[in-house]
Amino acid sequence: MLSHTPPQVSSHIQVLARKKVREYQAGIKAMNLDQASKDKALQNMAALSSAQIVSPNLMKSHLPPLPPAPYPNPGRFWPSSIPGQPGPSQDIKPFPQSPYSNPGPLPPPISNYEPLAPPPPPAATAVPVWQDRTIASSKLRMLEYSAFMEVQRDPDNYSKHLFVHIGQTNPSYSDPLLEAVDIRQIYDKFPEKKGGLKELYEKGPQNAFFLVKFWADLNSSGMQDGPGSFYGVSSQYGSAENMTITVSTKVCSFGKQVVEKVETEYARMEGGKCVYRIHRSPMCEYMINFIHKLKHLPEKYMMNSVLENFTILQVVTNRDTQETLLCIAFVFEVSTSEHGAQYHVYRLVKD
Repeated sequence: MLSHTPPQVSSHIQVLARKKVREYQAGIKAMNLDQASKDKALQNMAALSSAQIVSPNLMKSHLPPLPPAPYPNPGRFWPSSIPGQPGPSQDIKPFPQSPYSNPGPLPPPISNYEPLAPPPPPAATAVPVWQDRTIASSKLRMLEYSAFMEVQRDPDNYSKHLFVHIGQTNPSYSDPLLEAVDIRQIYDKFPEKKGGLKELYEKGPQNAFFLVKFWADLNSSGMQDGPGSFYGVSSQYGSAENMTITVSTKVCSFGKQVVEKVETEYARMEGGKCVYRIHRSPMCEYMINFIHKLKHLPEKYMMNSVLENFTILQVVTNRDTQETLLCIAFVFEVSTSEHGAQYHVYRLVKD
């Protein structure tokens, strides 16, 4: 059995006292008292020592009883924006005039107090750290996704420009969960026929559905586009299970499917995990022509006007069981940032 030295005990009492003070302050504010009574109760509490605060009997003799819990929750603390990523502004919205927006400016931090990161859940009920924090269901996780143009300058020298790119890093349990968007807000942007987004979501599993807002980088003026240019798409996924996956990519205009590409990929074992790679898959002619026409529009607002009605739906399934492993809806704007291609991920839910 561990013993505590006097300094350790004193520090422990102070920590408990600060916690009790916060709970008591929240309880006083929730009581139906006039302001003078609330002020007096808070003053009485401030006069107590740490030992008195953590003693139930002394607290009762010095302070009035609190209303029953729960008390109002303290505000949440969010990390600042990642450099190069869209900040908490109108641009973060998945669609223009969307009701789903980011919170306003962050409140100033409370001095001398840093909230502890939540511990990982117990092993018996552990949820993978990436679930609800990255593009991942319970069975498959997207590791990377990119659409690019590559130009060969000489036999050993290639230049590559990324139109869009997702590179997911390993999250921790202290990272915030993804923001949620009601899937009904985007039904009209994708096909509604049999096998469409609505039917897929109702079939589930519903933790496999995501929305990605891309800010596409069309500024490839430093690379000369020509007959030798290669337009491609690469994607990579990881899983603990050895499966054969089918990846369907549907390009949609005004909610109607224009073209679909279906690819099958097998697992490769890497570091004890199953990895699925679709590397340098050639982009279809429709998409290449679409990018060319988009780049020749004179103003960015014209490009964005076109992109409002352009979407892509990617559905990854287990080929043998036909279970949906991931369903990702892509929507687009043109990047106006010097940081190039950017993105933001949302969970799709149905409240």
